[in-house]
Amino acid sequence: MNTSPSPSGTEHEDGPSVRLGVLAPLTRPGWAGAGRHLLAGLELSVREVNDAGGIDGRPLELLVRDTAADPERAATAVDELAELGVAAVVGEYHSVVARAAAARADALGVPFLCSSAVLDGLTEEPTKWVARLAPAQSQGWRIYGDFLIGAGRQRIAVVTQPSVYWASGTRVLRDHLAPHGGTVVELDANALTPEALCDALAEHGATALLLLVGHPEPAVPIVRAVRADHRLAEILIGAPAGQPEFAEWAALLGEDGAGIPFLRYLPERLGPLGERVGKELRERLGEAPSFVAFEGWDTVTVLAEALRSHGTDRAAVADAWPRVEVEGTRGPIRFSRTAGISVWQWAWPPIQVVDRDPAQPDRMRILHTG
Repeated sequence: MNTSPSPSGTEHEDGPSVRLGVLAPLTRPGWAGAGRHLLAGLELSVREVNDAGGIDGRPLELLVRDTAADPERAATAVDELAELGVAAVVGEYHSVVARAAAARADALGVPFLCSSAVLDGLTEEPTKWVARLAPAQSQGWRIYGDFLIGAGRQRIAVVTQPSVYWASGTRVLRDHLAPHGGTVVELDANALTPEALCDALAEHGATALLLLVGHPEPAVPIVRAVRADHRLAEILIGAPAGQPEFAEWAALLGEDGAGIPFLRYLPERLGPLGERVGKELRERLGEAPSFVAFEGWDTVTVLAEALRSHGTDRAAVADAWPRVEVEGTRGPIRFSRTAGISVWQWAWPPIQVVDRDPAQPDRMRILHTG
């Protein structure tokens, strides 16, 4: 489970490093592409903090742990990182994994800044120890529902797998669409072959199919089957969780992967800071940075400000959440208590519904903003 410390975390002669634990899905069955982008953003921001003198002359050091989308591995990693003396834990992409990490961090009294997971209920009870940069699922998925309504898609089918995250998303969509005459029918990805799924979609007269499933399996074969079925030529395929964001999606599906709307947490236009960081992330990654890479950069920027202004003691870091305000790549970041959310929340990051342009699949089109 362990990986080496980040190369940006070498010690300076003027004092030991300030350690941050990192959780990220870097191997299967985790969404490794998301983990790579998250880590790239974290490492770039750490390098910039250290080049500017670190935290009162002490460098930041990242201790990276691969969660592989496993909640138990994440909880164990938080235990280990706490023993290693980290000032805080950051990161994670998968919501169910982040929930396990948040629960353990709360129990141990370790600050956890969640970079990218969106599940509303990260902890069972309100906690001072956990803060989050990503928007809550209920916020983003309601905006996705608005997009579906505006597109005239009211008969929605969701193909899903057992998960509290997928179940929560389905509930948000159903509740949001119902007042507008929208209906949601659930189809079990574990019980239906892609071909049987196509039959069910035709039978239900669905006007949209949402992929609430893992990537690449079973999302990729489902898309291929639906695209090849002439009965479903007019159906909209959607992926609110963001599967089409990463280059692997386009590499596996080509033209079939275009025109599939997903949620992305970026503004319509980046400001000078976002443009500068985006350029450096592109050089680091060798491809266009996803919103997850920007979330990584913003995460360390927030933590560095908290550590500079309030100290490296864990309780002091947790107390800093409502007091820290920084300029992030996607706008000013500040945390508050938000109704229905148990952690300190940035309310809200910019939210878009975008897709890959069918005429140019490596270009994103903005379809709707919230």
